[in-house]
Amino acid sequence: MSVYGPVVKIHPVVLASIGDSYERRNEGASRVIGTLLGTIDKHSVEVTNCFSVPHNESEDEVAVDMEFAKNMYELHKRVSPSEVIVGWYATGFEITEHSVLIHEYYSREATNPIHLTVDTALQSGKMNIRAYLSAQMGVLGKTVGVMFTPLSVKYKYYDTERIGVDLLERTRDAPNTTNGLTSDLCQVGGAAGRVQDMLATVLTYIEDVLSGKQTADNSVGRYLMDLVNKVPKITAEDFETMLNSNINDLLMVTYLSNLTQAQIALNEKIVVL
Repeated sequence: MSVYGPVVKIHPVVLASIGDSYERRNEGASRVIGTLLGTIDKHSVEVTNCFSVPHNESEDEVAVDMEFAKNMYELHKRVSPSEVIVGWYATGFEITEHSVLIHEYYSREATNPIHLTVDTALQSGKMNIRAYLSAQMGVLGKTVGVMFTPLSVKYKYYDTERIGVDLLERTRDAPNTTNGLTSDLCQVGGAAGRVQDMLATVLTYIEDVLSGKQTADNSVGRYLMDLVNKVPKITAEDFETMLNSNINDLLMVTYLSNLTQAQIALNEKIVVL
């Protein structure tokens, strides 16, 4: 838990990228480092992307390819101009003396950068993820040191990232099995099933409150009222027409996509011949 400072919100794509860079590290490298990108507000730091930075590390010194880091960030800004440098990451479960030197560089690139450690070696049997914020300590005019203070870490994902998270969940209990992405219609069906389950839970709660089996909670009532007010006023016939139209559009896009793939595969075969 954090002593002070913002909450660090990490997206799954960041963790996947860090794990991939660790698996692809150079032979003999003990860890990898990289730049964290995202957005900052008054109460949180949201990490939405990252990229690895080449570096050489030994017991006596550390060398970071800063020119590579700058070029990568400039290229990234062309794609996602809203994302800025929010800190840096390193694989491992501890902060080393070299971490202080690397953190000084990122302190010149960002205001109050965070430092993220990801235990890709699974020292405790799981991937521990910790975030830190640095603060200077010491006597004014004398030698000044750096203290890393832990921050609270939360995980956040967009709806589009939920697909990958669900796929990883299915392989957690059976890591040796192979699972592929489901079709769009299956995803729609699964989402509709989850909505039905949540509605059943809400209806059960309401019936228990009305029958006196459960005490009413004002906060839950406010959430339900807010949910009801957000439901658009539309007739059943109009809703069915809209749903059928969207499904037809989805099927058309899927058909065109499959047709394009078939044409590309056929063209490759003809070129080879």
